[in-house]
Amino acid sequence: MAESTLQTSSATNVRIHEIYCSVQGESTWAGLPCVFVRLSRCNLRCRWCDTTYSFTGGEMQTIEEILGQVRGYGVPLVEITGGEPLVQKACIPLAQSLVDEGYTVLIETSGSLPINTLPDPVHRIMDLKCPDSDMSEHNDWSNIDYLQGDRDEVKFVIASRRDYEWSRDTVRQYNLTMRVMAVLFSPVFGEVAPKDIVDWMLEDGLHDVRFQLQMHKFIWPPDERGV
Repeated sequence: MAESTLQTSSATNVRIHEIYCSVQGESTWAGLPCVFVRLSRCNLRCRWCDTTYSFTGGEMQTIEEILGQVRGYGVPLVEITGGEPLVQKACIPLAQSLVDEGYTVLIETSGSLPINTLPDPVHRIMDLKCPDSDMSEHNDWSNIDYLQGDRDEVKFVIASRRDYEWSRDTVRQYNLTMRVMAVLFSPVFGEVAPKDIVDWMLEDGLHDVRFQLQMHKFIWPPDERGV
């Protein structure tokens, strides 16, 4: 990706696409009210991405301005998402500021950029890219060593039987269910039947892997923003 795509913030200013309050739709935190802070820009181009609108646009905000909006919702759970939030270097002090204010902070990241720069209290939800995303060559496997077993999660977004088998083999190769709090298998919406993934998991005895659906795509129209 071009260098100009990566240089999108200073140490104290963040390019924000949207901030809103909804229900957490994924991860082990699914179902809880959550404030989403969506940062603009991404260094990847996953074939099935459902937030391509965040690749461009957005407005620069100070961390204090962002905190002010988050405070206004009065919700203790906050997720920093994108795009790829770690593209912006100010993501790190933003995460620290949220932690310092007492929020439970989640970050949704592809794992293509170093995650060890994040404050320890942050819950990392790392989305390892499967082959059908066309981005699997960008997985930074060294990030696995930085995962925290008591708080982090690894997610696989699956579009096909090939993706499923790759995910299954990766879980076993890296012993992921023993490394993190949860391993999640999620279908690409509209590309693979959820039942098929569940059947494959049961057939292969993946008893420590959690199947999940994107809850928000069943509560609201699948392409609705700000939910």
